[in-house]
Amino acid sequence: MAPLAPHRKRKQPIKEKSSDGSDSEHFPDGGLDLLSGDEDEDGPVQESDSDGVDAFPEIDAGSDTDEEGEQSPRDDDDSSESEEGGQDDEDALSDDDLHIFPRAKTAISDITGHPKKVYPEIEPDYDSDSSTEDAPNRVGNVPLHWYDDLPHIGYDVDGKKVLKPARGDELDKFLKTVDDPSAWTSAFDKNTQTDKPLTAEELDIIRRLQSLENPDASYDPYQPTVEWFTGKGKEEVMPLSAAPEPKRRWVPSKWEKQKVMKIVRAIRQGRILPSKPKTTSSQREFFAIWNDEPSSVHAPPLPAPKLRLPTHSESYNPPEEYLPTEEERKEWESTEKEDRERDYLPQKYSSLRLVPAYDQIIQERFGRQLDLYLAPRIQRTKLNIDPNSLIPKLPSPNTLRPFPSYKSLGFAHVRGRVRCVSISPDGAWAVSADEEGIVCLWEVIVGREVKRWSLGEKVGAVDWCPRTDVSFFVVGTEEKLHFFIPPNLPPAILTATRALLNPATLPSTPATPSLVKWVDLPKVPTLETPLLSVELPPSSGLVKHVAWHRKGDYFATVSSGGGQGGVWIHQVSRRHSQAPFKKIKGSVQLVLFHPSKPHFFVATQRYVRIYNLAEQKLLKMLIPGIRWISSMDVHPSGDHLIVGGYDRKLCWFDLELNDKPYKILRYHSRAIRSLHFHPSYPLFASSSDDGSIQVFHARVYSDLLTDPLIVPLKILRGHDVRDGLGVLQVKWVPKHPWLLSTGADSTVAVWCH
Repeated sequence: MAPLAPHRKRKQPIKEKSSDGSDSEHFPDGGLDLLSGDEDEDGPVQESDSDGVDAFPEIDAGSDTDEEGEQSPRDDDDSSESEEGGQDDEDALSDDDLHIFPRAKTAISDITGHPKKVYPEIEPDYDSDSSTEDAPNRVGNVPLHWYDDLPHIGYDVDGKKVLKPARGDELDKFLKTVDDPSAWTSAFDKNTQTDKPLTAEELDIIRRLQSLENPDASYDPYQPTVEWFTGKGKEEVMPLSAAPEPKRRWVPSKWEKQKVMKIVRAIRQGRILPSKPKTTSSQREFFAIWNDEPSSVHAPPLPAPKLRLPTHSESYNPPEEYLPTEEERKEWESTEKEDRERDYLPQKYSSLRLVPAYDQIIQERFGRQLDLYLAPRIQRTKLNIDPNSLIPKLPSPNTLRPFPSYKSLGFAHVRGRVRCVSISPDGAWAVSADEEGIVCLWEVIVGREVKRWSLGEKVGAVDWCPRTDVSFFVVGTEEKLHFFIPPNLPPAILTATRALLNPATLPSTPATPSLVKWVDLPKVPTLETPLLSVELPPSSGLVKHVAWHRKGDYFATVSSGGGQGGVWIHQVSRRHSQAPFKKIKGSVQLVLFHPSKPHFFVATQRYVRIYNLAEQKLLKMLIPGIRWISSMDVHPSGDHLIVGGYDRKLCWFDLELNDKPYKILRYHSRAIRSLHFHPSYPLFASSSDDGSIQVFHARVYSDLLTDPLIVPLKILRGHDVRDGLGVLQVKWVPKHPWLLSTGADSTVAVWCH
């Protein structure tokens, strides 16, 4: 007998069950083998996954031959045995001969005392569809990102949360790939939260997709072309057709038919009346359109332009002064018609009856029609705005005094460009240095030179210590920093300065060694040589910027070369130097200390970064939009910053608002070289290669809702442009509204009010 197809029903005759309770009458003679569609006749029998045993349907053995058309060899054997054995063999059959279930054992029940059959437990194979296996998916068909922030991934049968399996970090994943060479051939399954290995076919598909190939391995890109349009009898054989559908395929819609018939019945019953035909009248009707009230929705039409009233020159008998002379007549006739002041010549007639017909009547009527045709249809309101009212109201510069307005005196170096200048905290002394290595100390008030040092190498920066209890300045050269003490100091200040720079007992060596060396040059202190020198690491280059902390113990330097961006922070009291950055993006141009907070400003070519030195983290990055930053200065309040660049832009930043500039000023025609805020007056200045100095009034209010007041005050010109370079640096005198400027013409100018 052939195997039974699943879910197939046959109509069976109803038979009563035998009195002995056996089910042998329900099966054909010789027994029955149950085979699934996935097994062969000799394969193992797959057990059911249900706990109970369903009743097997009754089968007519004779109907299989008619419907199936063939029998298996097993069925032939069974039928032959049934014919030979007869009815006695059918009664002798048992469950052991059927082999439907595993062989049962007979045991005596402890409860009833009667014999019972005990079947062994079913052990499902790996491929068995058993309900006892744990379902890997515990969430169902729901988005898995719902469980991203939860520690579990679903629930078990008892309703308890199933926690996500522990997954290591990226380092653990990397170590796993090292230990397991086949780890790269697996993929993470979000449903089961496990890594599933990929088959060879899936890996081949991935390789083909990465190589931009067809994922189907059996695809042949070089298969022969099918000639659709070539050959006899193939002219009209097309794979596709754009011919419209024939009308015989159109089937009318019964719903549209019902809708149309409903309208037809309504017309027949008189419920829908057609529109009445208009009665034609032979009389013409007229409407007074001007009697209607003007509409409140639409604006009334504009009146037509009026004709120009005639003047005295157009009279038939004008006064003598309106009649043209002979020269004026010839000039009028020789002029082009479009260029004539008027299109007629005044003429005089003794009486009105002698006036001829007007020969320009057609041209005038045509011109009038053009005026009416081209007349505006809409009345537009024209705004009469004074351009001067759009200019912001700024206070007069005379009300914002004092500010420098003229050149008071000048100090000249022998030769070389004067690149840097610095002023003492009391404002009495100024020190300037040129590219030839000459450092000059002179008085600000009279411009008298007091002392000169010749270093023999190029000087890139000079800056005075901001402390008032000591007095010295730092000069930056090639890979060195020199500390100089000015002459004529009071004994108390001189003693304190020497004790700071050259103490009797040197501070202890810090635990972290530094590449920077602090060297005491003279054994006997003199004013001719520096009292202390700092040797920077080799290949550091020229020191191009020096910035002091407000307390005067720390100062930062920026060199043109070297590692860590060329930035070093030095502490004078401990004689220790350290590089704040191991690696920094971009080339550092200059650095600044915040006036009141432990913040550090670092300006690269295009960005300004603000660091917190106490917490050692980046606070903010400012984007000025400048191609190359050349100068920078912070307001004494610490809430505002100005940045200048070689592309002539001056950007004002409000550090409390945004990382973009609050205002961009463009007052210079060439590159900006220097910027400086006045420490006490609301002033700041900018210098440029165009040889000019711009002085601005910059008032910052304590009210955060009030914007800063920036007013340009004065343009100072007094330096000559040499080799494309103008004013290189500007510095304010601390206690006066005076300004010092250095230029490429080897001079230092003092500007006063």
